[in-house]
Amino acid sequence: MRPIDVAFSPAVKAAQAARGSREAYARMDMKSRITPELKTWLEAQRSVFLATASAEGQPYVQHRGGPPGFLRVLDEETVAFADFRGNKQFITLGNAGENDKAFLFTVDYRQRRRIKLWGTLDVREGDDALLAELTPEGYRAVPERVVLFRVRAWDVNCPQHIPVRYEADEVDAMLSERDARIADLEARLAQREGRREA
Repeated sequence: MRPIDVAFSPAVKAAQAARGSREAYARMDMKSRITPELKTWLEAQRSVFLATASAEGQPYVQHRGGPPGFLRVLDEETVAFADFRGNKQFITLGNAGENDKAFLFTVDYRQRRRIKLWGTLDVREGDDALLAELTPEGYRAVPERVVLFRVRAWDVNCPQHIPVRYEADEVDAMLSERDARIADLEARLAQREGRREA
């Protein structure tokens, strides 16, 4: 099976054909291995969405977040993270127990870029060494288990309709830079006015 066939099932291909886009997508392919560029992208993320479905096909999307580096690429096909204690609904965990197919959706609002990954989930309880390795240092959360996402296909999506947004610390840095520039300009202006008065 080609990586693109993971996303483009026969029903998807039929929908594309009926609406005139099949010819363009017939030449397209997706990647199945994590490249160095994708590794850099994933490990810089602070927020991702993880989709699973029950055995009956009922979908569910769960947010996962943490400091940059909370997602870790272990090899060319595996993304891992520590699963932190949450609201204890365990929908993702239950779904993964009966249907290992999963989807990761990542988006960088500042760069207006999104990457979609199709794969399977392997949830590990009791792997304390790997859990410790995956837990971000100094992050205030309780890690409970390891989640391994095995990539089967991935694709970069177009930037259309992605609003530009910044992280709070990025805005703080920009405002600090602006404030420092204003203070510098005000000091120079005061110095010039002082020379004129003398």
